[in-house]
Amino acid sequence: VVLIIVCIDQLTKVLIWRALGPEFNNSIPVLGDWLRFTLIKNTGVAFGLFQGFPQFFTFTSIIISIGAILFYRYQLPYNHHWVQASVGMIVGGAIGNIIDRIRQGYVLDFIHVTWFPGIFNIADSAITIGVAMLAGFLLLLGDDAQSTPISDESLLGELLSHDPQSERRSR
Repeated sequence: VVLIIVCIDQLTKVLIWRALGPEFNNSIPVLGDWLRFTLIKNTGVAFGLFQGFPQFFTFTSIIISIGAILFYRYQLPYNHHWVQASVGMIVGGAIGNIIDRIRQGYVLDFIHVTWFPGIFNIADSAITIGVAMLAGFLLLLGDDAQSTPISDESLLGELLSHDPQSERRSR
């Protein structure tokens, strides 16, 4: 999921740049006045908030991504496909925007729903949808969704107690 989101995000940014760049604030209608592609340079966070701190947000995005992966691994029921997809969308979106920040010093945003207060991109959408999916999953299933992962000790014990000689004799 992470790879798919990163690839789609980066591909759409390349296509939009070719169609509307290199000047910013160029715009083309997609669905009348309701949806436009408007090319903007975002040095802040999602939806253009907190402009002007690109290095800070690059660093915090990396830390948040690492934190999400660790939280996923140690706190979430990671064997559920819904959780895997939602965390994959969150991390994939974060990585897509981190790539922009490292490569260009800003994030390229272009999806402009005219009644919505901000312009965003595929990575922002993936993060938002992933968070909503994960929140919904945890709200609906809560502690019922928790699984007991196999611990290293129990796996090691199982491997050590396995007797290959008895398997050979039974053949």
